[in-house]
Amino acid sequence: MDSIPGLSSDIIPASIHAGFNLSEHVISLIIILILIACSALISASEVAFFALGPTEKKNLEDEQSRSSKAILKLLSKPKDLLATILITNNFINVCIIILSTEVIDQFFPHSDKPNTLRFLIEVVGITTFLLLLGEVAPKLYASRNTLSTARFMSNPITVINILPPFSWLRWLLVNGTNMINKRAKKRGINLSTDDLEHALALTKEDSDNEDEHRILEGIIKFGNTEVKQIMQSRLDIVTISCEASFQEVLDVVLDAGYSRIPIHETTLDNVTGILYIKDLLPFINHESFDWKTLLRKPYFIPENKKIDDLLKEFQDMKMHMAIVVDEYGGADGLVTLEDVLEEIVGDITDEFDDDELIYTKIDDATYLFEGRTSLVDFYKVLEIDGKDFDQIKGESDSIGGFIIEQAGRILRNNEYIRCGNIKLIVESSDKRRIKMIKTIQEND
Repeated sequence: MDSIPGLSSDIIPASIHAGFNLSEHVISLIIILILIACSALISASEVAFFALGPTEKKNLEDEQSRSSKAILKLLSKPKDLLATILITNNFINVCIIILSTEVIDQFFPHSDKPNTLRFLIEVVGITTFLLLLGEVAPKLYASRNTLSTARFMSNPITVINILPPFSWLRWLLVNGTNMINKRAKKRGINLSTDDLEHALALTKEDSDNEDEHRILEGIIKFGNTEVKQIMQSRLDIVTISCEASFQEVLDVVLDAGYSRIPIHETTLDNVTGILYIKDLLPFINHESFDWKTLLRKPYFIPENKKIDDLLKEFQDMKMHMAIVVDEYGGADGLVTLEDVLEEIVGDITDEFDDDELIYTKIDDATYLFEGRTSLVDFYKVLEIDGKDFDQIKGESDSIGGFIIEQAGRILRNNEYIRCGNIKLIVESSDKRRIKMIKTIQEND
């Protein structure tokens, strides 16, 4: 049979062209699947590396294997590691989208008419496919198999970390982020304590929990509070003389109920040590014992030290008590870790604390205080911020001391001073100190 001229030459090229397109699509689909697998591995590694706990890191340090060393080396620079993972993952996802778009173009050529099916495949289909197979599923797996995933991906991530152009992009991303952070810190908002107090006062009416609000107030004022404002005055401190016998020491310990007691020579201004009662327990049944061998070194602090600094020192030195000294080196009082914490959480009481009230409430506006009551406790009872007092007070830390400081002398009975809208009336005093004070909050 004679062939039709020109027919075979037209058919063969068309078939070859169709075969070429089909193989091209198959290759593109294979590459897309490989890229999705790579995206899944990279996403899994992000969770695996950063989910390793202290115990797992310690085990890796003990192993000294090649993979464990690679993991620890990558974790030593977490910013570089995260940048490499993010850059690689985004690079792979972009490649997947480009190849997918080219394949879809072969089946749905561009036209002037809107193609809903094409839109659903490109936007919804590809996005869902990438999220499920490239993000969600691998991260769920990695969260349950962190160590094995990190071992598997340690070497590939190490290679990618030093491979251009990923290493260049990583360097740009990390250094650019550091530069932005530095500028952000310089332009950061500086809030003063007064600003925070004002903001807290505005939210007070909306707060349902008074205890939480009180704790927040304590935190705000914590950094501005000095030791002399919360210390126990030397008049209220229980001490023991170095000359006391062992039985006398036991008597004081049983009567006081404290776990630590300062020891002094001659006067309280010369504190030589701190006696921990737990150190005495093994020797309670001894008739005589040289108890001074148990003394521990006292810790002295100035009265103007901030209590936030003191708390840090207590933590570092593992101590619970400090002796407060004045500018001349004399003992001015005593402060404990409990006193510091009470400034935040409020009063902490135990079975040994006395429930004796240091004030009497006569009515909503009138109170009766002992002269030795600290100004801090005075503010708490009256529920005032104490700004009017703090602005004019000098070195005084008690109500009686404040009145003497402002009047310039020890006021007699029924004499008074005013501070803001509070009237302070001396109820009882002698030649040495003011004993009782009546306070009246007057209406503005």
